[in-house]
Amino acid sequence: MGDIVRFVPKSELERARLIREARAIYDSIFPPADPVREPQKPDESQGVEA
Repeated sequence: MGDIVRFVPKSELERARLIREARAIYDSIFPPADPVREPQKPDESQGVEA
């Protein structure tokens, strides 16, 4: 019986939705960096000197 219900304005819900949508678009264009993967080094067999 002691539940608290918080009123969330429609504008706040819309703002949160737009932020999620923009982040999804951004992540599809610029994928987040994968810290586990190291940058690939040039392969010596391709004739590229380091």
